[in-house]
Amino acid sequence: MIDPGTTIGSIHLTIADLGRSVRFYEAHLGFTVHRRDDRTAWLGAGGPDLLVLTQCESAPRVRGTTGLYHFAILVPSRADLARSLGRLVNTDVVLQGAADHGVSEALYLADLDGNGVEIYRDRPKTGWPYVGGHLRMGADPLDLDDLLAEKSGAGDDAGLAASTVIGHVHLHVRSLADAERFYVNLLGFDLMQRYGPSALFVSAGGYHHHIGLNTWAGVGAPPPPPGAIGLRHFVVKMPSAPALAATSERLRAAAIPAESVGEGLLVHDPADNAILLSIA
Repeated sequence: MIDPGTTIGSIHLTIADLGRSVRFYEAHLGFTVHRRDDRTAWLGAGGPDLLVLTQCESAPRVRGTTGLYHFAILVPSRADLARSLGRLVNTDVVLQGAADHGVSEALYLADLDGNGVEIYRDRPKTGWPYVGGHLRMGADPLDLDDLLAEKSGAGDDAGLAASTVIGHVHLHVRSLADAERFYVNLLGFDLMQRYGPSALFVSAGGYHHHIGLNTWAGVGAPPPPPGAIGLRHFVVKMPSAPALAATSERLRAAAIPAESVGEGLLVHDPADNAILLSIA
């Protein structure tokens, strides 16, 4: 139902200290600052903005709520992922995990405010694991020494490749059933995989997932208080005005409140996660 050309755009976060966060994302993850004012910085890899950081010194840090689990930086090749790993090692960033998901290889960490970050590269789609016609992403160990051996060409400090994008976002929600109704039945994403009773993954255009949804913060978890550290909103990019208009009509028919923001629509899922639907 959703246009197959739909992808994830920029991630917007509230952080406590802008200077500190900018230094972290530049030095440890290879981002470039596109522009900056006193309270907000727009970061990326030299093209579209991928990450927008807004400072709020008094923002509370809360646990056990809905919101961001992690956002995922998709690099174009295994060599790029190896360079990202080398940069993290050389700047003493502690990984929270690393996994071979069958569809991708991924590194996991947190920024200085506790926001979850994944860096990953996709495997060729022809090799993705399917069982009985259904995608089956796994979580096998990732050999980090083997990955580091892939480093070549540009050094660790070369920054993110220009074709780096935000590949997906993974959210804490209060109810998987409510989340599935919103993202699949209403917005029209395809359900790609269920992960037991506590997570599911949805996408457009046959991708392994553009949005992950889980109840790992607790079934019935409340939303964070306004202005808390974490996700402000994320952008879903649609390829055309008609694609956005079709989604807007489904929201209107379901009586889902939507606020016009520029040429896009700001909506909230049942867990109060904010989504800006926009034209790419």
